[in-house]
Amino acid sequence: MSKDLIFETSDREKLHISAFGENNLASKKYLIFVHGFKGFKDWGFGPYLANYFADKGFFVITFNFSHNGIGDDPVEFSELDKFAENTYSREVNELSELIGSVKSGFFNGVIPEKIGLIGHSRGGSISLLSASKKEEIDAVVTWSAVSNLDRYSERQKEEWKKKGFFEALNSRTNKMMRMNYSLLEDLEKNKDGKLNLERAVKNLNKPLMIAHGDQDLAVSKKEADQLYEWSNKEMTQLFILNNTGHTFDIKHPFEGSSEKFDKLLSATNNFFQKQLN
Repeated sequence: MSKDLIFETSDREKLHISAFGENNLASKKYLIFVHGFKGFKDWGFGPYLANYFADKGFFVITFNFSHNGIGDDPVEFSELDKFAENTYSREVNELSELIGSVKSGFFNGVIPEKIGLIGHSRGGSISLLSASKKEEIDAVVTWSAVSNLDRYSERQKEEWKKKGFFEALNSRTNKMMRMNYSLLEDLEKNKDGKLNLERAVKNLNKPLMIAHGDQDLAVSKKEADQLYEWSNKEMTQLFILNNTGHTFDIKHPFEGSSEKFDKLLSATNNFFQKQLN
């Protein structure tokens, strides 16, 4: 069972939240799942992983970033205008505000003792950037995370600047999804500051698990190796799953779990049970 809520940010944007395991509030162990690019809280494995960790004793929070393109329909991109206006800094700010609110008792006035982050793909990077600045976070797990937010060639950037937008194909819906030039401006302005992943990982100083499929065609395993290279090896675990890709053999709409995803869930649970107790 889940409960749906809305969190309003400081700039009056709304984050749609689903909370799982309300009976676990008393345990004061929270997990927050952070979706990636073209992702959303109800994509594929989202509700399944939330129920899984709730069954393991955690209070679990999944949410949609305000500009991820999902509106009132929880599984369709109906707000492509907002998607176009999204930036990396916006996502870091929204996650940071949500973390602060959770720590202040947003859920029934309960103050968590421990909070862990799970971030998938770009959400893994946003999690690392936020956690490096937020003392409230006690441990982080990344799934298929990128090590570099700048994923565009110089030619693409020139075309982006000239047109004022860049388009990416959503292979699931077969629709083009526009990103305005403000996304690239944000990256170039903050790549050496708040969006510097190398610095964030090196300064994390928290238990970290980096999970990746060795057949990931969307985000190469080399990016997991890069994150691990930057990390404090005494506090970091690198978990590579063989013969699986970016979503660990999970599809949307959800058709059931997979052997690889079950292994990932088990390893992630073992990590958090150790680090959040």
